Amino acid sequence: MLEGTARKIRSQDTWDEVRRAWEGGETAASVARRYNVGLANVWRRRAAEGWRRREAADPAPEPVEGWDRYAQAKWDQHEMRLAEVRELARDLARLMTGQEMDGAPLWQVAFLYHWRAEHMGPETAARDRARAAELEHPWAGELWNEDGSLKPLGQMDWIMASLHREEWRRWAGLPDGAAERFP
Repeated sequence: MLEGTARKIRSQDTWDEVRRAWEGGETAASVARRYNVGLANVWRRRAAEGWRRREAADPAPEPVEGWDRYAQAKWDQHEMRLAEVRELARDLARLMTGQEMDGAPLWQVAFLYHWRAEHMGPETAARDRARAAELEHPWAGELWNEDGSLKPLGQMDWIMASLHREEWRRWAGLPDGAAERFP
């Protein structure tokens, strides 16, 4: 007859529970106590069966001002951005339906000329070019090729930013002397 401690034999269901608990983040010692299994056996099975713990994502750190004030500030930003986008959409819709380009949002002028030329035809493009010259816009002689066709849109955007360099650099947050190859 064997003397000493009797061997503990646990069912596969028990070991499945041990594995779920350990993979869920519980310590091996806690799992061993709770399911009355040997700690060394927990480690052996973990290694042999390739148990892996789920990577827990770091919780988002609470902002200094607290979640409520943070959420309120984000909501205020969201509403302000919506108002800006809606105002731009109204302007673009008005200008895309054939009304004069007067009062077009500065950074959208190149896009609007391109869109109007593509969708409203060469007559509108010629009228836009003549109107820009009549109003003596600084871009009047810059955005069109000699044959009256528009330059590529990316080039037109660069020209507009270059013509309004200080405003663009202020918007971009570029100090004087930095990134001089940009407008």
